[in-house]
Amino acid sequence: MRIDIITLLPELLQSPLNHSILKRTQSKGLVEIVVHDLRDYSVDKRHRRVDDYPFGGGAGMVMQVEPIYNLIEKLKSERVYDEIIYTSPDGERFCQQTANKLSLSKNLIILCGHYKGVDQRVRDYLVTKEISVGDYVLTGGELPAAIMTDAIVRLLPGAIGDEQSALSDSFQDNLLAPPEYTRPAEFNGWRVPDVLLSGHEAKIEEWRLEQALERTKLLRPDLLD
Repeated sequence: MRIDIITLLPELLQSPLNHSILKRTQSKGLVEIVVHDLRDYSVDKRHRRVDDYPFGGGAGMVMQVEPIYNLIEKLKSERVYDEIIYTSPDGERFCQQTANKLSLSKNLIILCGHYKGVDQRVRDYLVTKEISVGDYVLTGGELPAAIMTDAIVRLLPGAIGDEQSALSDSFQDNLLAPPEYTRPAEFNGWRVPDVLLSGHEAKIEEWRLEQALERTKLLRPDLLD
């Protein structure tokens, strides 16, 4: 898999993309993550400007269509992309099912929004999918891009030592994960549930499903609708 991220702040992505699972998957050659500085494609070579005032007036600045078009067209001339994603507060809500689907892709582009957003023509003619990570506004799309990349890449075969671990994560079956415990079996008078110490796999799985259902009903009943 290859993921190209287009941003005005490439430095902001250096840390989250180069640690833990994301670092290991890149080292193994499972994914190639390339961060592009949009300012390198500015038509204003002197000031490297990629934004301008909105037509019709109003507060804030808007990312220009031309540098985004130039970069995306260059990337598309080199390979075929399954999706060109724009991080937008009014996009579809990012969820585990979306991550699952995107993890099957071969090539993705993620365009990080900034300022008041991008020229609408980018959304009309270049982007194939708009995604939001929640109902709030961030300074830019870099953190959402890092979140999506992390959620997608950890699903790739070989990304996690125990691949069953990713399949049992919260939201994979529209349920929250059940409680987990480890040694010691008793601490400060607090005991691990006896069923987990029983060694009876069928009873343990039944207990975990019951706990997942109860936690979901209590904390996220909307997932059961």
